[in-house]
Amino acid sequence: MTPLRKRMIEELQLRSLSPVTKETYVRAVERFARYFHRSPEKLGPEQVRDYLLHLANDNHANANTLLLNRAALRFVYVSTLKQKWFDDEIARAKRRPTLPPILSVEEVTRILDHTRNLKHWTILATFYATALRCNELRHLKVTDLDSQRMVIHVREGKGGIPRDIALSPTLLERLRVYFRWRRPTDWLFPSKQRHNEPLDDGSIRHLCRNAGRRAGIARPVFPHLFRHACATHMLDAGADLRTIQVLLGHADIRTTARYLNVSLQRLQAVRSPFDTLQLKPIERSQGNSRQR
Repeated sequence: MTPLRKRMIEELQLRSLSPVTKETYVRAVERFARYFHRSPEKLGPEQVRDYLLHLANDNHANANTLLLNRAALRFVYVSTLKQKWFDDEIARAKRRPTLPPILSVEEVTRILDHTRNLKHWTILATFYATALRCNELRHLKVTDLDSQRMVIHVREGKGGIPRDIALSPTLLERLRVYFRWRRPTDWLFPSKQRHNEPLDDGSIRHLCRNAGRRAGIARPVFPHLFRHACATHMLDAGADLRTIQVLLGHADIRTTARYLNVSLQRLQAVRSPFDTLQLKPIERSQGNSRQR
């Protein structure tokens, strides 16, 4: 381990950033150094700018990817190397709002019905029933499930913030079937190869993709898709935004409010003013008339 890498990891630890953020930042800086075959200590604003342009133009990276890499490079230069030029020299990509992709109720049902592996089925069902993030689900322990209070304790929430969410009675029944078969003792979903460790992120994403393909879902299926689906379907069922915000662990309700834009029930309930117009019926001859 180089002295710079060691110092960066120590600075990340001092700020109590999440393990995911630490790993993401370190990997991003590694890729930057590998691209130029030099340590970041020997590189400056021109190289940072060229690298971000490379990501945008050659790798077709979106705004979120550019922002993530910029944040990692800003950390190594500003927080680790104590450089002061970064914010003045390196432009920040504009994040454009997007609509969250969702699965319909029928698509979720189809995915579960086409999943035969019990462990995979239980993981997918837990994603949809709880709206957990991938990292939150993989770090669930057996002791995090409280069947007496009917809650799930999320210890590894985003930003290290814990929260309790409701445990679905139907999910609890399915989890008991999984328990009788797998008999987990520590991690709820342990790794197949390393029983003392949780299932890794890549394996979970792989099983989601395969489940989507088996169900004939045309677009890619990934863990966060179930989170979006759960939130939207709860909104369709009448849950209020504040309740959904707490369930999802959003710090800002504006993040939760995005689901208003994709709630099918709410969109269908809106009546266009065009529908109120008293229009004359269209005569068949109008369709064949020529404009003069």
